[in-house]
Amino acid sequence: MRLSINAELDYFFAQPADVLLAVEAIPMDDQRLIRDKLTVRGDSSPLRSFEAHGTPGRRQWTESRGETRILYEAQVEVEREPLNIAGLTVPPRRALPPDVINYLFPSRYCESDRLETYVAKKFGSKYGGDQVLMMADWIHESFDYVPGSSDATTTATDSFLKRQGVCRDYSHVLISFARAAGIPARMVSVYAPDMEWPDFHAVVEVWLGGSWHLIDPSRLATEESLVRIAFGRDATDISFMTIFGYAELRRQSVDVSTATAEEKVTAG
Repeated sequence: MRLSINAELDYFFAQPADVLLAVEAIPMDDQRLIRDKLTVRGDSSPLRSFEAHGTPGRRQWTESRGETRILYEAQVEVEREPLNIAGLTVPPRRALPPDVINYLFPSRYCESDRLETYVAKKFGSKYGGDQVLMMADWIHESFDYVPGSSDATTTATDSFLKRQGVCRDYSHVLISFARAAGIPARMVSVYAPDMEWPDFHAVVEVWLGGSWHLIDPSRLATEESLVRIAFGRDATDISFMTIFGYAELRRQSVDVSTATAEEKVTAG
């Protein structure tokens, strides 16, 4: 599946501010970049790549002031099978790869240690991939998707108690449930086609059967159509735009669609 991505962010900066962008798709085995281009227009400094920072993803620094328009265009070939984690197991913790172990621990927005008792009682009848599917089903059936119902301070425990939220909150809860059950889980920012509310999207990856597997607890998108941008412990690590200062959002749009035949020819 070849996807065309067009994201546009329009901001106004009354005072100069450093901005860290994470909007570019990651080249990976199951998603191949055909072409992409990130442009910042306005009174901003040239983009400076910052990749060796410990949190996977392609990030760029810029200093912005006044009217600033950020544009990202890409074509990405996605080759991934539909979600199929039933029956997959989790290896003993001592056998986990070093770069996976960090995703077992509680984090800023995923207080998995506070949910261990509930997870053991509610989902303890299943194991591994079957347990994750059971957790995701429960979240989807128990939560209401309510835009504006959470903010930058809302944690997984908050969302669990309110039984509502947006993709960010659904993902935080599933990550917390998985970690509470001893399953490594991380948060992933993605582009997704045909979204009911087109925007940057947040989903989950769980470590099962020796590899990472994408799962969308909100069920707003299919896992085989997702394009990863960045991943980390929780929303702290995957913000598409971190502003060290203040800015006014004027307009934001994210369009992800299947590439047309003409676009495929143009991209080669």
